[in-house]
Amino acid sequence: MSAIDSLRDSFPDAAKDTRLNLDGVLRGSSTLTTDQRWLVAIASAYALGCRPLVDALVADARGVASDGVFEDAKAAASLMAMNNVFYRFRHLVGKEVYGTKRAGLRMNRLGQVATNKPDFELACLAVSAINACESCVRSHEKVVLDGGLSEDQVHDAIRTASVIAAAATTVGML
Repeated sequence: MSAIDSLRDSFPDAAKDTRLNLDGVLRGSSTLTTDQRWLVAIASAYALGCRPLVDALVADARGVASDGVFEDAKAAASLMAMNNVFYRFRHLVGKEVYGTKRAGLRMNRLGQVATNKPDFELACLAVSAINACESCVRSHEKVVLDGGLSEDQVHDAIRTASVIAAAATTVGML
């Protein structure tokens, strides 16, 4: 039995839909490649701070996903933790003055991905959706589409992130 299966099987009956959806996004039909699926799922779990879910996802992805997936998942979650707070503030406060100020935040890893730029941006998009940063979601979605991925892939990535969020909440109930 896989690590995700063991964790999923511990979910209470109240989370039956989450059990089914978790299996669906990780193993069901999707427009995402294997690497994209695991990258989005692992980055989302890191962003949600759910260590048992991260550990289970990483265990199941080993040997299936490319090595770059694991480092890019960490980088996407870490960078978006910073960027989503900063840019969400700019959006929420709605004052032009903050938009004219230099962010002054290092984001070198955005240009030094271990997988490829569109896949890394897809993970950043998923994490930005979890963190509810409208300007980040719009920006990453544009980069993903301009990078050659489809709206169906964006949809499947966000669907995956939403199920990972539900699984993280469920793990908190255990």
